[in-house]
Amino acid sequence: MTTLPSTTARTIRTASIGGASEPFWLRATLIAISLGFIFIVLLLPLYVVFQTAFRDGVRTYWNALTDTDTASAIQVTLLAVAIAVPLNMIFGFAAAWSITRFEFRGKRFIVSLIDVPFAVSPVISGMIFILMFGADSVLGAWLSTYGIKVVFALPGIVIATTFVTFPFVARELIPVMQTQSAEQELAALTLGASPWRMFQLVTLPNIKWGLFYGTTLCAARAVGEFGAVSVVSGHIRGETNTLPLHVEVVYNEYHFSAAFAVATLLVAVALITLGAKSVAEWMETNKTLEQKKWAMEEVQ
Repeated sequence: MTTLPSTTARTIRTASIGGASEPFWLRATLIAISLGFIFIVLLLPLYVVFQTAFRDGVRTYWNALTDTDTASAIQVTLLAVAIAVPLNMIFGFAAAWSITRFEFRGKRFIVSLIDVPFAVSPVISGMIFILMFGADSVLGAWLSTYGIKVVFALPGIVIATTFVTFPFVARELIPVMQTQSAEQELAALTLGASPWRMFQLVTLPNIKWGLFYGTTLCAARAVGEFGAVSVVSGHIRGETNTLPLHVEVVYNEYHFSAAFAVATLLVAVALITLGAKSVAEWMETNKTLEQKKWAMEEVQ
């Protein structure tokens, strides 16, 4: 009878008791690398942002947040988000519904097109809109005859923001709706429910957390967008600067505490997004577990 080495026997015994298990040193190393990476890439920059923001005192911090240019940047940012996010919600739901509920030629091509903003540099997309709506373009010249200014104005910022953020809602809803069959929706229609009633009582409850998650990511990306907006905005201080652009302007003027004070607003948006993401994932997990429990009870 062959006797296994003690180390091998211990490894087999551990695997048989608790499943596949790695050596302690390997687990400790991987955990240390993960925590170290999180500290260097995430926690340390957050500390630097807030430490620099309050370095010159609370009064300087408050003055930076209540400055007229900061207020204008907040207003432009909120307006762009308030227009771009609802547009992306409508597009995202329409695209997800079409892709998951209908069969038609070119569906895969449309799915690929949704990912274009992920593949194209935001700066390049901004330059494209300059070429489309600039004063030297045919479309831009035609719009200017009616007094409509797109580039270096709020409409250009909205268009650029909408472009770079439109995949988020669709990309969250498509897998959610693919995992859910259309049987409940067809049953509601068969029982006489109107399409709007069916959407309210059947479709929306099933996709609400995916829609919430995608919308939250879309809004956070819209608030923090820099590249495309930087190209089309013209950097007109107090008029077309968004929060990220305003941070750059103040930083380039060597007002570091003020720049990081405004940056804390963007950090707050990121933290709120993280919290909303956790809530959405938790609710979706609970919903999935409840559905599995209900299915098992039905089988029994």
